[in-house]
Amino acid sequence: MEQFKTTIGLEIHVQLATNSKMFCRCDNVSEKSAPNTNVCPRCLGMPGTLPVANRQAIEWTIKTGLALNCEIPEESKFDRKHYFYPDLPKGYQISQYDQPLCKGGWLEIQAKSNNQKTKKIILNRIHLEEDAGKLVHKGKDSLVDLNRASTPLMEIVTEPCIESPAEAREFLQELQLLIRYLKVSEASMEKGHLRCDANISISDKPKNNNQKSKMSEIVEIKNLNSFKFVEKALEYEEKRLREEYKNWPDSRKKVTRGFDSDKGVTYEQRHKEEASDYRYFPEPDVPPIKVRIQKSKVKIKEGEFDLEEIKKSIGHLPHLLRDHLAEKQVPQHVADKIVNNPEHAWYLIDSENLEKEIATWVTEEVNAQISAHKISYEEYKKRVPITHLADLLSLVKAGKISTTAAKEVFSEMVATGLRALEIVESKGLEQISDDNELEIVVKKILSDNPQEAQRLKDGDKKLMGFFIGLIMKETQGRANPQVAASIINKNIF
Repeated sequence: MEQFKTTIGLEIHVQLATNSKMFCRCDNVSEKSAPNTNVCPRCLGMPGTLPVANRQAIEWTIKTGLALNCEIPEESKFDRKHYFYPDLPKGYQISQYDQPLCKGGWLEIQAKSNNQKTKKIILNRIHLEEDAGKLVHKGKDSLVDLNRASTPLMEIVTEPCIESPAEAREFLQELQLLIRYLKVSEASMEKGHLRCDANISISDKPKNNNQKSKMSEIVEIKNLNSFKFVEKALEYEEKRLREEYKNWPDSRKKVTRGFDSDKGVTYEQRHKEEASDYRYFPEPDVPPIKVRIQKSKVKIKEGEFDLEEIKKSIGHLPHLLRDHLAEKQVPQHVADKIVNNPEHAWYLIDSENLEKEIATWVTEEVNAQISAHKISYEEYKKRVPITHLADLLSLVKAGKISTTAAKEVFSEMVATGLRALEIVESKGLEQISDDNELEIVVKKILSDNPQEAQRLKDGDKKLMGFFIGLIMKETQGRANPQVAASIINKNIF
């Protein structure tokens, strides 16, 4: 029996993709800007400046909370969180403390233990705050770049209910996917749009009920910026804490550690602050956030948020699409490719008859043609709406064109935006299914290859493919292979 139990909780910061920052009108995209150029007096914390909350950031946080099954209170507020650090010009951060925008919630993932198919990862809260700036370390010097200061940052906090590093990674990947479906953030860990702090502790399992469980210190690993690093850092810390079982403290304490990705080890940074260390108090310059929960004919007041309207903006979510694809009997590997690529998902959702053929075509052909023609997915959708692709595949299904011809037609559709039938007719690609026409071709091919014809007659079935290939070449790919095979059988046997 396993001696130890691992307990993990995550704090995930998501940079929202609003046009402007959280409390000012500065551009929210400054990745390519020179340091300290995308700032204003509010970003810099100048005396006398007043924050104005970004309405879209609040709506998007509520939208995310609804998608994650959270409770949305009728009223929430912003607070000042005080701490002193070089990249925090005001000396405090506008955040949320005891009245967040979203409470509770959960996200379902594929289970890694307990013989379950799925597991709900329970959330504690989602709140909204402004980001700090960024320190850039050069040799012995540290420089401050405040371009990121006041960027809207959504923080998603789980309960300590994750049981393994692998489960933590899967939760983060599923969360990233959902955020991308909601279109509130690119959620790229590489670009810093999604960052994670991971808390881990280990407890032993008493041999009998008379013994008390002993618990390790609680370790918070800061600023993990890839799924791989999250898993590796937690694996290292899990192993370290188990090995140091004899040195576990008698009373719980919290420590903060960093992760050296080159060496694959964690290192101690500082002891963890408590809420009291931050001296929270209500932000006096930003009014409370009021959300209308119930439907009402009364007009929404200025500054108020309509929960029903926000719900309408959620759209399709990954788990619902998985269920839909399963109902349509789309193969699992194809369904995974679609669900894991929101662009594919949004494209296919518009299809009235989502069948496995069209789903498979999208995963195998669309990306290749987008790359070949060097266009964006948005441009592709303008040239080839899902209805046009469905028309193309209906021609294949009806035997009007071959699969080979369909790929040629599809490439032309992407290049020109023309409909499939127009291209088929203009290029003369319609499949030959007429028995009399194909009979002439088949007899010629058999006559030209008497030895192979005899071997086929004697039972060498592999030669059927040889003859079909020759017939397709002779007809420039237009012969119906099923009809051609039938005529070969009639003339040979």
